[in-house]
Amino acid sequence: MNRRKFLSLTALTAGGALVATAGALTLPNLVANGEPGALLRTARPLPPAYRVPLPIPPVLAPVRTDPGTDYYEITQRPGTISVFPGVATPALTYQGSFPGPTIVSRAGRRTVVRHTNRLPHPVVVHLHGGHTPHDSDGYPGDLLLPVGTATAPTMAGMPTMPGTTATGTRDYTYPLNQRAATLWYHDHRMGFTGPSIWHGLAGFHLVHDDEEAALPLPTGDRDIPIMITDRAFDAEGRLIYPSLDPTLTTTPGVTGPYANGVLGDVVLVNGAPWPVLRVDRAKYRLRLLNASNARRYRLVLDPPATFVQIGSDGGLLRAPLPQPALELAPAERFDVIVDFANVPPGTQVELRNTLGAGSTAQVMRFDVTGPAVRDDATVPPTLSRSATLDPRTAIVTRDFLFQNAAGRIGWRINGQAYDPAHPLARPKLGQPEIWRFVTDLHHPIHLHLDQFQVLARNGKQPGPYDHGWKDTLDLYPAQSAEIMVRFTDYAGRFVFHCHNLEHEDMAMMADFITSA
Repeated sequence: MNRRKFLSLTALTAGGALVATAGALTLPNLVANGEPGALLRTARPLPPAYRVPLPIPPVLAPVRTDPGTDYYEITQRPGTISVFPGVATPALTYQGSFPGPTIVSRAGRRTVVRHTNRLPHPVVVHLHGGHTPHDSDGYPGDLLLPVGTATAPTMAGMPTMPGTTATGTRDYTYPLNQRAATLWYHDHRMGFTGPSIWHGLAGFHLVHDDEEAALPLPTGDRDIPIMITDRAFDAEGRLIYPSLDPTLTTTPGVTGPYANGVLGDVVLVNGAPWPVLRVDRAKYRLRLLNASNARRYRLVLDPPATFVQIGSDGGLLRAPLPQPALELAPAERFDVIVDFANVPPGTQVELRNTLGAGSTAQVMRFDVTGPAVRDDATVPPTLSRSATLDPRTAIVTRDFLFQNAAGRIGWRINGQAYDPAHPLARPKLGQPEIWRFVTDLHHPIHLHLDQFQVLARNGKQPGPYDHGWKDTLDLYPAQSAEIMVRFTDYAGRFVFHCHNLEHEDMAMMADFITSA
């Protein structure tokens, strides 16, 4: 695609018209309110809402430490989760649970996680939001084969992948030279990220630092990680997903009706259906993560209350930001404070999704209990003094069109299906750059290696959810945006892609190679 064609598409998008290039609109699978994806329906009565307590993923203890490093071990293995009363639902798990155990790290202190693969197919682990060297970033071709497996399966229709292959175990090294933030780890294998996460391979990784620790924010039992997902189940209570290859070994992708994303009708929060959290009359810090494959959420509190946003994907904002609602695309995180101090005891506060309907309009409930309690937490007017990037210093501007093309594997960036032999960018480390994105349909765009800042949408100001440092940008249909990024520290091969997992698995991804 030449520059003239790209700029014509940008002009169409900035004016609000729908991008209508050949093959761009071959997928009619939009639910009634214009959201992406097609709905899978559960084939048994749905579990009752607001009956089970919110699970809190256990914090994983290191197996050993030394003066500079904490060492962890995680086994990926088949397990079960509890969604329906009395039914054990098979799942793919980290350490036997969904979500996997939470890893808690300190910025600047190295974390090494040894993963052992006892699943029946290869895996890859990506620390989403991590500032990580390329050999531990979770490049989709860096396979970890099951214990005892000699060779990797050949994937139909996919290009030859660079990368390294390990058998049984692999150590992932995270220097964590980055700010405090809510990160998450998940499978990132080429062509099979969607079904792997859908079946359970996701967990939190929280990073703390001195700047955050100096703030009087809620801590301990009032600092709650909340992973929101949607899923669907068969009549026996087993997870269903429309894979072309249910063995998750050779043929990536989904059946045709679900090419624009897979949606479920059961909302799980930390693995439980529509759970309840009993809260004191005090401030709570909620670390909200949308870990769904394709579903977007617009979260509100009912009775109405305000979220005070204190952080985004890449850590603390410079100042708190009141938000009456929050829109989360897949992979986005919002760090918020909710104050229950003035809520009468006995009040039931629902967290609702106004982009959902029926069962997917509900997310979870907070039950406010007892008299007012001592609460020393406050939200100071200044949260962080993190630097901002100056667009006048940008050395390069790069253009990327995210678009559908006809065919089963039909998602493209700049007209190109994923091909690691043709990286779409070769940025220099330390060089400020502006990246411009244009979309046809909804695409949450994720960059590996470094966080970025949003400069503009459709040539105007950033949106209400673009504040702070981001690693995932939710772009609406027929929209353009500009971001500014500076890649640092680590030379090598990385990827950027759509985080609608069905789009990603069907080739909406590209390599970029950093160099000194």
